[in-house]
Amino acid sequence: MDLRKLKTLIDLVSESNVSELEITEAEGKVRIVKGGIAGAAPMQQAAVQPVLVQQPVVATAAAPIPAPAPEAAEGNVIKSPMVGTFYRSSSPGGAPFVDVGSQVKEGDVICIIEAMKILNEIEADHSGTITRVLAENGQAVEYGQALFVIE
Repeated sequence: MDLRKLKTLIDLVSESNVSELEITEAEGKVRIVKGGIAGAAPMQQAAVQPVLVQQPVVATAAAPIPAPAPEAAEGNVIKSPMVGTFYRSSSPGGAPFVDVGSQVKEGDVICIIEAMKILNEIEADHSGTITRVLAENGQAVEYGQALFVIE
């Protein structure tokens, strides 16, 4: 990275509310951290300390974290069809759609998963009795994560 570009980045950080900036390019990585004295008056100018790291950048894909598998779940497992937030009831403090021991028919709403501010009703794909609830109310769930076991 040329010095003019580095100077411009330092000036931008020092004149803005940004406290840290990191840029990665083919030739290396630059990290600019705005430093200051704790408890200093807000009108004082903060020092900017650039850190130049000359290392090749290697992109690696993070391995997905597998959803915890239910230990030897007997019966039909209802899995999350999407990523979102799991809710057992239609409103906070409301009665859950189903509990352990509840009889459900195929097509009955058993929970809600909120994704991008949209509430999606999840229906039972089998008829039977709920034997296990595998997710906690308000918990973030992943695609394919086991939510219920129906026998």
